[in-house]
Amino acid sequence: MPNDNNNFKIQLFEGQKVRTAWSEEEQQWYFSIIDICWILTESKDYDTARKYWNKLKQRLVEEGNESVTNCHQLKLVSPKDGKRYFTDVAAQQELFRIIQSIPSKKAEPFKQWMAQVASDRIDQMQDPELNFDQAYNDYRRLGYSDKWINQRLKSIEIRKALTDEWDRAGVKEGQQYATLTDIITCEWSGKTTAQYRRYKGLHKESLRDNMTNMELALNIFAEASTAEISKARNPQGYRQSAAIAHKGGQIAGEARKKLEEQIGHSIISPDRASDYLPPADRLQLPDEDTEENDE
Repeated sequence: MPNDNNNFKIQLFEGQKVRTAWSEEEQQWYFSIIDICWILTESKDYDTARKYWNKLKQRLVEEGNESVTNCHQLKLVSPKDGKRYFTDVAAQQELFRIIQSIPSKKAEPFKQWMAQVASDRIDQMQDPELNFDQAYNDYRRLGYSDKWINQRLKSIEIRKALTDEWDRAGVKEGQQYATLTDIITCEWSGKTTAQYRRYKGLHKESLRDNMTNMELALNIFAEASTAEISKARNPQGYRQSAAIAHKGGQIAGEARKKLEEQIGHSIISPDRASDYLPPADRLQLPDEDTEENDE
């Protein structure tokens, strides 16, 4: 089962959001069943879809349908409050059986979509450039501007170059990566990542996905500067990499201050990029319990 936050992703079916999680070990996607019920039943709201799944699950259990017993629960992020709640998920094979029990004109197109999602993942693993194409299309469908998307994709490229450099230096992925990121962010923005998130009113949402164009540009500059200094100085281990993280962040921080002197206001903004997305693209969810499929 998926155990890395990077493996959780929002997929789009006809513009509607489906929460998914990729299992590296099993090489397959897990899909949120409630999200699928919401789409296939064309329910008026998400809570109705959740009740539909509860009743359908009960009926399938009574019928001895093994697809229900093969379902799992994962903590998926709620688009409403950014918190994680246990949610019923199933892999493609089990979902095909469940979908057969849902009368819907979208059943076959949805099966084809799931198969394509799986195929795209395999293709992307073989050709990393396809990840950028997929990310661009996903951000575009969500309503982000082309300018913002181009910067966001560049930030992903720069971030990968930086983490490759940390890996070469012997920095451990996980807490050490997070601490170095915190150092860079604090040096250029004046805030730790936690403070920055609170300033923007974020919970579990991606900070980078909610940066303005200028914030994103400065973050890119800070991480690119850190990577270039690291290449030049060839640090060994976390301590030396931390010193370089301070330097890289400071360079971008100085640029931010000079720009703010010219424009007369702070670059660091409580605005969130997601605030400017088209309202129709948002997934409206009801208040959730600790388990989404509770009655």
